[in-house]
Amino acid sequence: MAKVTISLDRDLAIEVMLLSGTRSPQDAVELIVRDYLATGRRTEARTADAADAHRVDPRTSTAEEG
Repeated sequence: MAKVTISLDRDLAIEVMLLSGTRSPQDAVELIVRDYLATGRRTEARTADAADAHRVDPRTSTAEEG
């Protein structure tokens, strides 16, 4: 998987680390983004009709270790 580097405000990174219970800003942001995507998929699965089934991606990604 390709990696992307982004810059975040220090206070935002610290707040995300506290919310996620991680010690690394990288891990914290990855967890928050994965949770956000999973929430979106669950919401879409509940609200979409049969015609929209092709838009829901059934693949679940696992957290990268490292």
